Amino acid sequence: MQSQIRIADLLRADTIVIPMESTTKDAALDELIDRLDQAGRLTSKEEMKAAILAREAQGSTGIGEGIAIPHAKTAAVKQPSICFGLSREGVDFDSLDGQKAHLFFMIAATADANQAHLETLALLSQMLMDDDVRAKLLQAQTGEEVLALLSHKEREMNGEEAVEEPAGNASAQDSADSRSAVKVVAVTACPTGIAHTYMAADSLAKKAAELGIALKVETNGSGGVKNRLTEQDIAEATAVIVAADKQVEMERFAGKNVIEVRVAEGIRNPEGLLERAVKQDGPVYQAKAGTRQQSSANESAPKQKRESYFYKHLMNGVSNMLPFVVGGGIIIALSFMFGIKASDPNDPSFNPLAKMLMDIGGGSAFALMIPVLAGFIAMSIADRPGFAPGMVGGMLATSAGAGFLGGLIAGFLAGYVVVLLRKALAWLPASLEGIKPMLLYPLLGILITGVVMIYVVSGPVAAINAALGEWLKNMNSGNAILLGLVLGAMMSFDMGGPLNKAAFTFGIAMIAEGTYTPHAAIMAAGMTPPLGIALATTLFKKKFTAEERQAGKTAYVLGATFITEGAIPFAAADPTRVIPSIMVGSAVAGGLSMFFGCTLPAPHGGLFVLPVVGHAGLYVVSILVGTVVTALMLRMLKKDVSE
Repeated sequence: MQSQIRIADLLRADTIVIPMESTTKDAALDELIDRLDQAGRLTSKEEMKAAILAREAQGSTGIGEGIAIPHAKTAAVKQPSICFGLSREGVDFDSLDGQKAHLFFMIAATADANQAHLETLALLSQMLMDDDVRAKLLQAQTGEEVLALLSHKEREMNGEEAVEEPAGNASAQDSADSRSAVKVVAVTACPTGIAHTYMAADSLAKKAAELGIALKVETNGSGGVKNRLTEQDIAEATAVIVAADKQVEMERFAGKNVIEVRVAEGIRNPEGLLERAVKQDGPVYQAKAGTRQQSSANESAPKQKRESYFYKHLMNGVSNMLPFVVGGGIIIALSFMFGIKASDPNDPSFNPLAKMLMDIGGGSAFALMIPVLAGFIAMSIADRPGFAPGMVGGMLATSAGAGFLGGLIAGFLAGYVVVLLRKALAWLPASLEGIKPMLLYPLLGILITGVVMIYVVSGPVAAINAALGEWLKNMNSGNAILLGLVLGAMMSFDMGGPLNKAAFTFGIAMIAEGTYTPHAAIMAAGMTPPLGIALATTLFKKKFTAEERQAGKTAYVLGATFITEGAIPFAAADPTRVIPSIMVGSAVAGGLSMFFGCTLPAPHGGLFVLPVVGHAGLYVVSILVGTVVTALMLRMLKKDVSE
């Protein structure tokens, strides 16, 4: 059994900053990371900053009420730690309530943080929902005061100290009695599963107690599912609140009023969500591939809403596919270091190690890429019953040569086949309900998806793929340059957004088809924005604040490792000038890469995979020219800053 980890084990005097000197978000992050590094908690400030920025790109960790909890799980952390910072003036942190952040808790978790550490971090998140704790933290003068306050609160929450009943408890009890028949269940989840998951749960629980609503909250955090909802919990609930930024198990809520919101909404608006739950102000969730039967007021969902569901399903497939792509692709690239054909036993350059690497990367990881894509798209649409038909459809797409496009079609086809099956089999008696997910859905779903893929989809899509591959291989230099320009601009328009992911996914699809020039252009274009901004902060210092010039040093590292998101803080601060500049630079880099015929068989890695790049010298030239163009554009467009 793991011993309990105290907050004092994670937050110590040498990781407390009172007062903070930073006045901008980026500078605040750097100040907290620097303190963690000075305390010996990190192996790399640059990797920690990259992990923090990647989390911020998913949504600001400024949760409102003057609190910001930037956090990350990364191998750059030596031991799980917390860094506290108090800003008297406040920092504009893009907080959910639009107010400045004064209390900063940077949570640094190791990549393999154990359950005891994660539970302690969750406990800290819950503490911050206490108004009294926040008020006292704002008045703290020393690190010792902060540690004493949090330790006292921790002992109180663990039942180690007596807790006085609030003076107004009688009215709360009266309210509870008046609404005792109302029961609500909730699920909270955020991508990292460290802070927001538990803060949303605690915020909902606290408000439910005030309103006299019986509430049970399931948390889907880094340590797994806690306080799991039982069938009885769900059956007795008036409504269900799902405050989540990642996929959670939804099929169990069939027939219940379900209110789906972002996890941040659970933190900042618990009362509104609970009131909606009491009124059953939400669509009825049907066990029909995750589709809802809307009330009459919501029968026609806006087009944007429908498109967002399509994107959500697609990204669920892509995000689960990427580990296979990245890991397998780099292993394939390593095999090429022995020779492009060194894995072929019939080639004079044959090397057994190269064959082993190719078998692992290409024969296994890449072979699973399309089935995993299709399986998780189908699962996003139809929950677990869609997974098996999606995987089989993806396998059929792979074997027929239908590739990435075939996998996309297979995923959506399988998902909606199961949707139709649920409708078609709804007439069966309740006594047969148990055999549907175990027998009928997989049997009929796999059969129907397979027949459609073999006789309708795979052939035409394989032909389209073959034609596209031939066109890319044989395109003249003018067309190649145009493609590189377009892909380059897409990579930097919305760093990490839909266009960026679309371009990146296209490059991966081309690698899978054996065409390596597009992805070379894509990676060159993705490296250029941080590198160009970093160069501009070095050469044209008057255009940037002191904090931005400091952040520019980190951007060199992020750009060199193909982390385009390193440009996000600069683009957020001055989008009308920075985004056009980086788009032009990226377009130039992508166009030149295609013009020079550079190839890249690895999906990621930045300069670390340079040894496997075709025409590596010209590839570096493409990146450098794009970087210089970006810097010069920033020189022309940005105004001098006065500090």
